[in-house]
Amino acid sequence: MNSDINLMTEGDFRKKIIYFSIPILIGRLFQQLYNTADSLIVGNFIGANALAAVSSTGSLVFLIIGFFNGFSLGSGIIIARYIGGKDKIKSSRATHSAIFLALIFGVIISITGVLICDKLLQLMSTPQEVFVEASAYLKIYFMGGFALVMYNTFVSILQASGDSKNPLYYLIISSIINVVLDTVFITVFKMGVEGAAIATVISQVISAILSFVRLCNAEEAIRFDIKKLKLNLEDVKDIFYYGVPTALQACVIDLANILIQSYINSFGANAMAGIGASSKMEGFAFLPVIAFSSAMSTYVSQNIGAKDIKRVKDGIRFGEILALIVIESIGVLFYIFAPQLIALFSDEMAVINYGVGRMRTVSLFYCLLGFSHITSAIMRGIGKPMVPMIVMLVCWCGVRVLALYTIGKINHDINLVYWLYPITWFLSTLVYLIYGKYLLNKLEISLNN
Repeated sequence: MNSDINLMTEGDFRKKIIYFSIPILIGRLFQQLYNTADSLIVGNFIGANALAAVSSTGSLVFLIIGFFNGFSLGSGIIIARYIGGKDKIKSSRATHSAIFLALIFGVIISITGVLICDKLLQLMSTPQEVFVEASAYLKIYFMGGFALVMYNTFVSILQASGDSKNPLYYLIISSIINVVLDTVFITVFKMGVEGAAIATVISQVISAILSFVRLCNAEEAIRFDIKKLKLNLEDVKDIFYYGVPTALQACVIDLANILIQSYINSFGANAMAGIGASSKMEGFAFLPVIAFSSAMSTYVSQNIGAKDIKRVKDGIRFGEILALIVIESIGVLFYIFAPQLIALFSDEMAVINYGVGRMRTVSLFYCLLGFSHITSAIMRGIGKPMVPMIVMLVCWCGVRVLALYTIGKINHDINLVYWLYPITWFLSTLVYLIYGKYLLNKLEISLNN
């Protein structure tokens, strides 16, 4: 393999995991900053209703975008495994199949998102005072959905090759552009929430273009060549094998979150704004988990391709411990500084109270959230994508929805929303602890044979 490819099957696995994770962490930080910039600028320059409109759309965006992004994660696992096995031909073939699928999915998401967003907002019982702004924001956002799907696919391919630095550079550039455009469109041109959405779409298009240019000049194993752009049935089958469970997992979780958002909406705009602000800040706490999850998925996939089970097990142990220490430390800081963090979004006391209530309930349990997500990524890398889908479907979605439609009907209390998350994180962690050891022992026997 060319030096452009970063093989995680060789060298000190600790350094490989850390060096791969750091650019993803920084990149996700910038991505979260430009996502949060919408809410910060909207909340401070337009008002609480506009903040509620932007914040309440997050579940819908994650529902539709997250479904299609599951396939990009599936593509990355396949490509990483071929790279670990040093098979350039199959890696290149899978790369072009993944891009072809992304083209199809990108068109679908842009059209479907615009057509159904109003109906979904109605199903979520979105208050009338924020409906118009939420609809306008969503429609513009989904118009740019094509660029977001393509970008995530390009990045999955680059990361499968061990390249986490170039995606970082592209995110920094697009994040700066987004924040600048947000400020100009909202404060200078008075474009409202539409300005925030347009700024986000423009930044997404730029990051997709930069990633595409990189792939056109990458090492042969992942280099884009228009002449090779076609669907290979074997690769499509593998991508769907990994992608469908991941996509359904993301979709069902976000569907459950939409139901929870509907419950939150029944408490009014202040609850929507405060809890939305808390969720935005939680996105920052979750960044180390995303970074380490991406690192572990690529690391495990490449090393299974190389059939090195000892290196797989050593890397898993190290990655999980390091990630959990980091995210729990962040959780403690969030608990302490919750009022100051929520006040960044709004100075209205009712909004702050809702946000602080949620943040102080969930933040000390971030270690459970982190463990569940990292273990999910590891299991996908191992080749068991159905396991995390089933665990998340039952422990997160099933329990949350059941609680809403039983306890929530009997006792209309916002604290139910706060406690649903740590309780379900604990359930999934318990299952993963029991099943994870069994799976690794089974994998060791399989590879040794």
